[in-house]
This record gives sequence, C-alpha cells and structure tokens, in this order.
Amino acid sequence: MEWLADPQAWIALATLTALEIVLGIDNIIFISILSSKLPAHQQEKARLTGLGLAMFTRIALLFSLTWLMGLTTPLFSALGQPISGRDLILIAGGLFLLAKSTMEIHDKLEGEVGHSSARAAASFGGIIFQILLLDIVFSLDSIITAIGMANQLAVMVLAVVIAVGFMMLFSGKISSFVEKHPTIKMLALSFLILIGVALIGDGFGRHIPKGYIYFAMAFSVGVEMLNMRIRAKGKPVKLHQPYVEDKG
Repeated sequence: MEWLADPQAWIALATLTALEIVLGIDNIIFISILSSKLPAHQQEKARLTGLGLAMFTRIALLFSLTWLMGLTTPLFSALGQPISGRDLILIAGGLFLLAKSTMEIHDKLEGEVGHSSARAAASFGGIIFQILLLDIVFSLDSIITAIGMANQLAVMVLAVVIAVGFMMLFSGKISSFVEKHPTIKMLALSFLILIGVALIGDGFGRHIPKGYIYFAMAFSVGVEMLNMRIRAKGKPVKLHQPYVEDKG
C-alpha cells in the first residue's frame, strides 16, 4: 500500500477515473440500447447488471494483462532494443489505442449514423449475454489505457471500480453532459492517442515520464473549461452516433 503516500499515484487515480468515465459513455449507450429491448420493468436491472459485468470484466483483464506484463525475458531484438513479452504487449496495446482512437474520431465526425435493430422479443438472460460480449470489447481500450497511465495495480482496479460505480449512479447525467459538450469526447480520444504513443515508446525502451502526460491532459482540459465558459451560449457540434434509436 506504499502508493497511498505517493502524490503521483493519487493524480493517476483521479485522471484515470475521469478518463474511464468519459470513455465508458459508449458502453452505457450500447447497454441502454440492448436493455431497451426488454420490458420496461427489467430495463434498469439490465443496465445495472451490465455495468456490474463491465467492472468485473475489466478487473479480470487487468489481472491477466498485468501478469503477462511480468514476462520480461528478451525474446528478440528490434532496432537495437531487446524486446520481451511485456514490451510486445505495450507496443501492441499502443498500436491498438492509436488505431481505435483514430477510427472513433473518424466515426464521430465523418462516419455514418447507424440505427439500432428493430425491437424484438428478447429474454433477460440473452440480453445480459450480449452485454457481456460487448463489455469484453469495450474493456480492451479501457484496460490498456489504465496500464499506460498507472504503475500500481491497486490504482488501476480502484479507478475502474470508482468509474463504474459513478456510471451506475449518474449514467444519464454523464451521457447528457457529453452530448452537450462533444469536445470532451474528442479530448478523451486524443488522450488515448497520447497514451498509445507513450506505450509504444515504453515498449521500445523510450520511457516518457507520466508527469508530462498528466500535465498535457490537465492543460488541455483547463483550456476546454475556459472554452466552455466563453462559448456557453454557442450551439455544440453534433457528433455522429454509431447507433441511435429507431422511432418506428
């Protein structure tokens, strides 16, 4: 528990928790769409169950990836740098974040708007199974982000638990805030690009101090807070949504 006395660990916890919440918006949207196929009295239970599954899925992935990160025996050399199993995970994770963030930004700004499938009779168990599969997909970028931002497993797990608990309580308000201020979503995606570059650098033995990353994030968020105050009456840009509800 030495991290409790480390100010940088607390900064990592606060930053990572906020980022996990913003990045979890899409997960909330997908869970809401799937649960909407159930009878009204089961929808809230399905949403809470889905978010609970998301938390346990992320924690399980955290423990498995953290164990794999312990593989430090060099396997081969690239660019004059010995590459271990840990380095491969960092490089692959960084590349994944770069690709995922770029595609997400494209979809939000230039992609096609999709529609959820027509309502059909669905069982509670079937919907929960679908949510579980989606949670696994949505958890990958979240977990790789956590590994890129924090050094202590306890900090990563605590950030995931706090973020999911926060989403359970305020999922509607969080979605509404991001909908009104889409630049917050774009900032979060750009942070993923920054973290992806840092992970690739770590994989090739070029460590970037996390303090620089935190400062860059804090500065960007501070500038955006000023922008939001100055342009409070402006009409925000509408981001494209991959799935929206059909009215029919």
